[in-house]
Amino acid sequence: MRATVLGAGSWGTALSMQLARLGHEVRLWERDAARAKRHQDANENTQYLPGVSFPEGMKLLSDLEAAVTGAELVVVVVPSQAVRAVMGEAAPFVPEDALVCCAAKGVEQGTLMTMDEVLVEALITHDPQSFTVLSGPSFAFEVARDLPTAVVVAGSNEDVAHKVADAFHGGRFRVYHSTDIIGVEMGGSLKNVMAIACGICDGAGLGMNARAALITRGLAEITRLAVARGANPLTLAGLAGMGDLVLTCTGDLSRNRRVGLALGQGRPLEDILEQLGQVAEGVVTARSGRNLGLRLGVDMPITEQIYQMLYEAKPVPEALDDLLERQRRSELD
Repeated sequence: MRATVLGAGSWGTALSMQLARLGHEVRLWERDAARAKRHQDANENTQYLPGVSFPEGMKLLSDLEAAVTGAELVVVVVPSQAVRAVMGEAAPFVPEDALVCCAAKGVEQGTLMTMDEVLVEALITHDPQSFTVLSGPSFAFEVARDLPTAVVVAGSNEDVAHKVADAFHGGRFRVYHSTDIIGVEMGGSLKNVMAIACGICDGAGLGMNARAALITRGLAEITRLAVARGANPLTLAGLAGMGDLVLTCTGDLSRNRRVGLALGQGRPLEDILEQLGQVAEGVVTARSGRNLGLRLGVDMPITEQIYQMLYEAKPVPEALDDLLERQRRSELD
């Protein structure tokens, strides 16, 4: 297929490399022309994935029209809060019969829309049945290095989801497909908030028992929100739910976990994000996920405490006390 990947960060680059390894003709769009040339000349993403060479079949472009025109598959891998703007800009050039797959994970601020809902509004002339999302436990650096990985592609049209999954599937990259697009998106978005929570837990030295509790109760919280949006709860026991949650909460490559670690050690958020140099989606999703929970009347105590620590400078010990002192309840509630 002729595949275009929008966004040349670590994840967009890694997915481009996977597609190229399978023999697809891949155009990777990088808005910064100088950076695109530098990475093409070096045959690697020197900023985010240094030392990992591009496979044959990848071309970096900074011209959005040239990158998108004629594409059979468009993969959106820009930060979640930029999806609407980038796809609005790309819309005139996206072929109407192209398949569109969003690998960005998040809930849009203000509208509280999932990424597939944003695509519907940004690509108003395109059939929403052609939209899919990709999620699951997958650090970009490991995918770029062709280490074994399993993810899921979800779309409201099962045939389309199967076709997009098949485009990515091969080698050491195993892809399942699903029709539960909301469940996959909720799992992929909210796990970043829980990764910040687990990072704070470890940074503050609260122990492994506490981390396990956060992961488990975090999954319950994500599932409640996803089901309120119409998801199948079993989806959250799969790759986009439990799988991605465990990886992001425990893996040292997780940017969101690193943000939490530094917060737990008492560092200010502004300094942490400046040093990180990349988007940590959980910081934004803590706000939009919290607001979505409030809108739907879903109890989200962990997300609420992370929101207050990030945006209201609530001290870690106080947030911990508020979580532990909540009224006891049935585990299945």
